[in-house]
Amino acid sequence: MQENEVLIVGGGPVGLTLAIDLGKRGVHCTLIEQKDAPQFLPKMERANARTMEMYRRIGLADPIRRAGLRGDCPMDVYVVLSMNEPPLLRLRYPSVDEARANCRATNDGTGALEPYQLISQYTLEPLLKSVAETLPTVKVRFGTEFISFEQDDSGVTATVKTGGKAQTIRAAYLVGCDGGTSPVRKQLGIKLRGEGAMMEFRQALFRCDELFGRLPLGNGPGHGRHYHVADDKASFLIMQDSTVHWTLHSVVESDEAMKAQFEKVVGFPVKYEMLSCFPWRQNLLLADRYRDQRVFIAGDAAHLVIPTGGLGMNTGVGDAFDLSWKLAATLRGWGGANLLGSYEHERRQVGERNVGASRYASIGRRKWRSMYRPDITENTPLGRQNRDNLVNVANVEQRKTNEMFGAEMGYRYVDSPIIMDIPGGPEHLFRDYVPSTWPGARLPHVWLNDGTALQDSIPTEGYTLLKLGRTQAASAGLAQAMRALGAPLTVLEVPDQIARDLYGFDLILLRPDMHIVWRGQQVPDDAALVAAVATGH
Repeated sequence: MQENEVLIVGGGPVGLTLAIDLGKRGVHCTLIEQKDAPQFLPKMERANARTMEMYRRIGLADPIRRAGLRGDCPMDVYVVLSMNEPPLLRLRYPSVDEARANCRATNDGTGALEPYQLISQYTLEPLLKSVAETLPTVKVRFGTEFISFEQDDSGVTATVKTGGKAQTIRAAYLVGCDGGTSPVRKQLGIKLRGEGAMMEFRQALFRCDELFGRLPLGNGPGHGRHYHVADDKASFLIMQDSTVHWTLHSVVESDEAMKAQFEKVVGFPVKYEMLSCFPWRQNLLLADRYRDQRVFIAGDAAHLVIPTGGLGMNTGVGDAFDLSWKLAATLRGWGGANLLGSYEHERRQVGERNVGASRYASIGRRKWRSMYRPDITENTPLGRQNRDNLVNVANVEQRKTNEMFGAEMGYRYVDSPIIMDIPGGPEHLFRDYVPSTWPGARLPHVWLNDGTALQDSIPTEGYTLLKLGRTQAASAGLAQAMRALGAPLTVLEVPDQIARDLYGFDLILLRPDMHIVWRGQQVPDDAALVAAVATGH
């Protein structure tokens, strides 16, 4: 076994998640990050339901919730003129506590096991780093810059620099989780294509200890997550997980102008400090490829979306969990060539769909913002009419940004080389999630009779064959075929009729990531073929 089986370039949420999951699978990996430490900069601020389900499987859901926004805070979204005036529109969304209660009360497959969690990236990164550093199989090296790599038939040799001193690191595989300007992707010559630099904003992080406690200011909006300002600068105020930090996005000319804009948005004297400010551009871009032999890219290195819909970091975390088990299986000798080959096929289609979902949401937001008129603040017939017009459009279009449950939970791997796919299948929906056991889909969540979640009974290692509803169908043939290839398999009997009724089949073969490989009423005659496909042979 090589000392470094996988080298991960990039210490953001995607790289750290990949390192943790690999490390928990016993894979020896090294993560390098150019920064000396995680930075206190606002980026992502919500782990969605599917991401939280995946974090639950590696024991991180509860620590993430303890570190993030407290559970009783509303997640409402407002359209406002300023923070001290009556809101033009309030879109109500449950707090995490309310959402968890909804999850507990829902048992028709339409819900998630874990709801979303508001957690700022500058909170999540140090948490993930601290977990990765506890794993004996993981080396975390911040302050180490990636320079270049060379690959051959047996591995990858990377040149890195620490403290001005160059050295090489040898690994079987390299994964570039190194952001939108990814040096790994650039060395591979992989292009990002789509719509770039669509609009430029400034983003500033403010500390204002009193704002949250004073909401509502006058007759202004109450506690919430997002405050979209109906103005000509596309201003957008985001509450961070601490409730004392706030991020403002706005189209202004200078960093100094962001202070004036913050004061204008708040609309009421408050004490504050601007901690950082920098420009950013909206992009909708997708990499041509996700792999070159032994080198892979994931996260923002592979796809860049507009934050509308909250699909950026969450898509990257999905990349990490998909690639991790496939790397582990390949390194342990039971994964066939198609297993790693499926990574690009599966995750690039998700990246493409989520770029599309982000575009869909962004167009919706631009639509209601285009209704802004300078007289919108005036108490005149025309001013009131323009306000009403904007609110009516926003009440439809802004929901597209905040209601992406279909994109989050309903993605299905189509025509994957490691899925026993069949023609047809349910439609891919951005907003609505319809539970399905179609091959390639995520297994819908169900509560069992004893109050536990079926997901929690599914091992994180290897495959699981579910035998549902006291079926008498034989499973030995498929189990033998899987084990003949060296693939770990657990046969799990689930007598609860509610699961059998929801899933509609007696037998379901699952991958470690809970995506469905095959389903049927009895073991197929070609069990060896199913096993070979599932394991990439």
